Amino acid sequence: MGDTLETRTFDAIVIGSGMSGGWAAKELCEKGLKTLVLERGRDVKHIKDYPTTNMYPWEFKHRGQVPYEIEKANPVVSRCYAFREDAMHFFVKDSDHPYVQEKPFDWIRGYQVGGKSIMWARQTQRWSDFDFEGPLRDGFAVDWPLRTKDLAPWYSYVEKFAGISGNKDGLASLPDGEFLPPMELSCVETYFKDFVAKKYKDRHVIYARCAHLTEPQPIHLEQGRGLCQKRNLCQRGCPFGGYYNTNSTTLPFAQKTGNMTLRPFSVVHSVLYDDKKGKAAGVRVIDSKTKETIDYFAKVIFVNGGALNSNLILLNSLSSRFPNGLGNENGLLGKFVAFHNYRARISASYDGFKEFGTDGRRPTSAYIPRFRNFFKQETDFLRGYASTFSGGRGPKFPDTHGLFGESLKSSLSGNQELGPWFVGSQMMGETIPKEINHLALDTEKKDEWGVPLLKISIGYDDNEEKMIKDFFEQMIEMYTAAGFKDIKTSDSKQAPGLDIHEMGGVRMGNDPKTSLLNKWNQMHACRNVFVTDGSCMTSTSTQNPSLTYMAFTARAVDYAVSKMKRNEL
Repeated sequence: MGDTLETRTFDAIVIGSGMSGGWAAKELCEKGLKTLVLERGRDVKHIKDYPTTNMYPWEFKHRGQVPYEIEKANPVVSRCYAFREDAMHFFVKDSDHPYVQEKPFDWIRGYQVGGKSIMWARQTQRWSDFDFEGPLRDGFAVDWPLRTKDLAPWYSYVEKFAGISGNKDGLASLPDGEFLPPMELSCVETYFKDFVAKKYKDRHVIYARCAHLTEPQPIHLEQGRGLCQKRNLCQRGCPFGGYYNTNSTTLPFAQKTGNMTLRPFSVVHSVLYDDKKGKAAGVRVIDSKTKETIDYFAKVIFVNGGALNSNLILLNSLSSRFPNGLGNENGLLGKFVAFHNYRARISASYDGFKEFGTDGRRPTSAYIPRFRNFFKQETDFLRGYASTFSGGRGPKFPDTHGLFGESLKSSLSGNQELGPWFVGSQMMGETIPKEINHLALDTEKKDEWGVPLLKISIGYDDNEEKMIKDFFEQMIEMYTAAGFKDIKTSDSKQAPGLDIHEMGGVRMGNDPKTSLLNKWNQMHACRNVFVTDGSCMTSTSTQNPSLTYMAFTARAVDYAVSKMKRNEL
């Protein structure tokens, strides 16, 4: 069948195949819609296209390090913790898709089928009503148009499918979910957990919930996935399917319905708008290899290109009805972007538990849910922060000064003594959505596909600085009280973006005058377009956001299809 209008017309189009796009594809296809999934990068098949997944350290030419020439040519992406020799093929090089930094911003991207779901850090936490009510309570953004009860059944739905390891902790700040058994905390992590529980009524240390299969259920076996082997090499892609990514789960389920058409190498230029029908008509695509422009058409469109790219696409979707971007009647598209503040870290040592050590690996840690400004405003900054907590023990290396050759090797290989336990935490702070933190299209510069470059103007403010100061004060107090020694704090001063949790620009809300999307992630001004990735977020809270994107997406598809069946879209 040749390239005809009929072959380019579908029931639904999904822009992006990553964390949320995969869910949109699965849900739409399983509900019987012929769905086109557009991905600007290459195809990546589960297992087949994980080239380094079973390589040993000595099989890497540079022993895992990024060669100097590559690092020098890619100063932005080289700052990412996972951009190493074993996984750098999954990351976008700086020159592959340039952007304009009006303020320093490290935009970390993964352009391939599966997107960043291949390399994500796999931490998963639900939101509570305290998170959804935050903007209304503090007045720093518009009110969220939904609450925990609206999302709870969808959290459960995606958790059961993805496989989340965790404990039922019974915390008001962090709702429990559908959990597989947890992995173990180390003895020092357990000690700190018990210590904090005794000393502080409002603070908790828990096992960090994560998307790893510790006890695969029938649905996971149906996906072809198996037990997490705790290799902690997840950013390479897991041949066992031990952690959740799009490639091993949602996209194969969409594919087996027979309803999905996957088109990689498809740079989305814009969403097409039909003035006569008063709704979106389809999507304009630039073939990344041939540079050919192709228009595809559908009744409903899901925009899941990743937070900043979804903003870019919508800003570039111009028509006589929307001269400033699709659905942008209020001029707020691309504004009120926020992120997570990951700058502050603390480390220490602990002299106890000398009879114990650690053996093997574990792909998660302990976690300290937010405790500041939760039930009342108690500081000079708005909102709060969560934190990691991890403890481990390594070898104590002998003094090898003056040794070389055989004597050096003998000294090192014969050492069995362990050093003290080390502990550490990193802040995960909520930033305040501000109009000044915004995205726009460059009026002159374009990429090689003819799409305007994205201009990013996002920075820290005094609220973030006060939050960092408080994190240091509170964690030093807790570490000192717990008997930890050699306490050291550091501020990485990293630019926004390296947290890889950018959110907003197409925010949800009740009022079309102050938001772009309603409570169903549906555009107020263009009812057959839904946006369910990070760009839809009204505020960021402190939780890792991917689980919430997944729940939003499944919920929005259910609503969209029900509307379509009643011819109301």
